[in-house]
Amino acid sequence: MLPVLDRLNAWIDEPQPVLRIEIVRILAPLAVLGFMSGRLVHADEWIGDAGFRVPDLGGDWRQPLYVPGLPAEAAWLVVTLMVVAGLACSIGLYTRASGLLFAATLAFVAVSDRLAAFTVSKLSPVVMLAVALGPAGTRLGVDAWRRRRAGGKKPPKRVVAGSVRLLQLLLVTIYSASGIAKMRGDWLKMPLVLWTQLHDTYQTPFAFALARVLPAWAWTGFQGLVLTFEVLAPLWFAWPRTRNAALVVGVGMHAMIGLMFGPVVWFALLMMTLLLGSYLPDRLLEPLDRLASRFEKRPPRKARNGREIEQEDTKTRTEED
Repeated sequence: MLPVLDRLNAWIDEPQPVLRIEIVRILAPLAVLGFMSGRLVHADEWIGDAGFRVPDLGGDWRQPLYVPGLPAEAAWLVVTLMVVAGLACSIGLYTRASGLLFAATLAFVAVSDRLAAFTVSKLSPVVMLAVALGPAGTRLGVDAWRRRRAGGKKPPKRVVAGSVRLLQLLLVTIYSASGIAKMRGDWLKMPLVLWTQLHDTYQTPFAFALARVLPAWAWTGFQGLVLTFEVLAPLWFAWPRTRNAALVVGVGMHAMIGLMFGPVVWFALLMMTLLLGSYLPDRLLEPLDRLASRFEKRPPRKARNGREIEQEDTKTRTEED
């Protein structure tokens, strides 16, 4: 048992590229705000007391927490804070504070109107909490740029990042749980489950066109591919030989979900962001690393004594390298 724990600790403590969490920090808030946009414009009815709300059931087990509707002014204040915090986190401005505020507002709206809470609503507070408590903002953000302009040290490229490991485990857990739920449902009994979902209310013109072109048996094949990918996701992503293929399948699956099921596009974009941030091969992070390095160059300083400045800069570069 101890060797297993030792290997687990070594895996958690293995330094990860900071850019992994930065990808999530930049893109995830935009996907979440896109999902919330249809609700934000009706804040007084969404989380306020102007719209319909499930009444207080007085401690009934089906309602573990009752959150009353806010006055209209307070509701608009909450959504304003959500938008400002989400955008600030995305550009890396006061990253930890804005990330925590964004996560708090997301958690509040998720429990405030549980009838309108979907996967993105429930997943996003956890994702943003991981971003806020991790090394996000170290690179490719306003905070990183300001620290460098102020003479701070060049940020590290790799750090021990428990938040990255959390997101990696979260992804494979979600996939596997989803696949097991599908197995317990109709996905093993009915060969055309995916085919029937194409013709639901979420259908897009792309889904309609694709359904007309591809034969029904092709959708049965896609159904089996999705089920195999999800149920065995922990294996596919844990084994280095299959990890890249699993990443391609996962991104492709969510891309097709976004194209075929209109309102689910924001969920698809969020999941693709988590996949790329968590499992993109290190070599494919190199272009982003070069871009980040351009913003991390120390700005030229005003000359006092040319020789003295040159010696200090040489010493600084040596220390950073």
